[in-house]
Amino acid sequence: MSMQTYLGLDIGTSAVKGVLVDAHQFCLATASSAYSVTHPNAGWAEQDPELWWQAVEKVVAQLRQQAGAAMAKVAGIGLSGQMHGLVVQNRLGGVIRPAILWNDSRASQQCQQLKQHLKNNVATITSIEPMPAFWAAKLLWLKDHEPETLANAHHFLLPKDYVRWRMSGERITDMCDASGTQLLDQARRAWSPEILAVCGVAEHQLPQLAEGSTALATLKPDIAARWGIEWDIENQVPIAAGAGDVAAGALGLGAINEGDAFFTLGTSSQLFIATSGYRPAPEHALHAFAHALPGRWFQMAAMLNGASVLAWAAKLMGVSIDEALAAAENQKSAASSLLFLPYLNGERTPHNNPDARGVLFGLHPSSSVGEVIQAVLEGVGFSLREARNVIEQAGTPITRLTVIGGGSRSDYWLQLLADILERPIMRCEESESGPAFGAARLARLAVTQENPEAVCQPPKIERVFEPSPKKHRHANNFARYKRLYRALEPEFDV
Repeated sequence: MSMQTYLGLDIGTSAVKGVLVDAHQFCLATASSAYSVTHPNAGWAEQDPELWWQAVEKVVAQLRQQAGAAMAKVAGIGLSGQMHGLVVQNRLGGVIRPAILWNDSRASQQCQQLKQHLKNNVATITSIEPMPAFWAAKLLWLKDHEPETLANAHHFLLPKDYVRWRMSGERITDMCDASGTQLLDQARRAWSPEILAVCGVAEHQLPQLAEGSTALATLKPDIAARWGIEWDIENQVPIAAGAGDVAAGALGLGAINEGDAFFTLGTSSQLFIATSGYRPAPEHALHAFAHALPGRWFQMAAMLNGASVLAWAAKLMGVSIDEALAAAENQKSAASSLLFLPYLNGERTPHNNPDARGVLFGLHPSSSVGEVIQAVLEGVGFSLREARNVIEQAGTPITRLTVIGGGSRSDYWLQLLADILERPIMRCEESESGPAFGAARLARLAVTQENPEAVCQPPKIERVFEPSPKKHRHANNFARYKRLYRALEPEFDV
């Protein structure tokens, strides 16, 4: 096994990230390739799946350039990706329309249809009330608004699974990503006949289900040759079923056992805690999904707005992200006098409100770029604080948190978040490549059949951000933040 390497690919919302990992779990090479999201109408978010495949090809080429000899020895491939995206294929595998992404809110009315048809039993089956992000509502939207699309649809795939199909010709998904379709019976880890019937979808149109650490597909020989991977008929390259990005990130952090917790600062944000059993809490708008490993689940507060909100604010202010962070830090202010609701894409936990929108409150003539950016950073922090509160109200205590994602690079922001969350925050080495690294771990498990605890060890901690002695300085703004949302909530639905 010492010569073997493992390739992990994360099909994200804004980029594909790839890592090449050796048998000692050392990252030999990393690469990324970016793309954009289109918004044809307010609240819509779409991508052309071809962008993902082109980005995968570029990432693999970069990895091969960095470590060609190691690429040749790839023994397994793992996939991670943005959850909830709906890819519709015709009989020949052609993509009928752009993929509808996780942060698309067009199907809010169809959520009510689901509840009516299933007599409010959706959450009992899927762990969560209907939300427009999930496939179930999107399929009903297609039925109502694009019946010709649905009539020509022969297959439905999630983003990473579309990439697997391009790599192998097989249509397969893992339990975690399937959880995010709202078509999965979580307790049984099987497609739900009741929900499929309401959505007008047959099980043969859906990908085959597999546990994330198993491999039911192999890399096509012509692609292996193009990527510089050794291949022969007796030594084919398996592709692990993989995981949605949040569960893959958990494996990268070793968060597989009861109580292991982390949060992400990527395009969106999630607060995740692993559980040893299935514990739904739909009354708190918490997700209780199947983990990437057999017999394990997790609870997750999902927020639709994360580090992308900072990128939006910086662009609006005409500064780079680094300049924006520096301006906020130079404020040297304990807490901003402004308030920011970060709901640019609506919100899930705890509001389940796709119509919620971003609000900047309290502007005055002397308001500066730094003060606005500080309010934006605090707003994301308050959103995470609400998530922490509802998870603990659901009965799962959080004592400390690891962080991953692009936003984790900022020391200033992480200290601010530690103060707001009132919990220590740990940043790990390679914190930005978590899901891709977790995918590589799933590839290894699929090949070696090792004990997951032996492979999914926590990474080395680079730094711990302890809450400051004056951690309660944000309590007043947090209370104002919650009051502001309650006051404006009736105005969002117009």
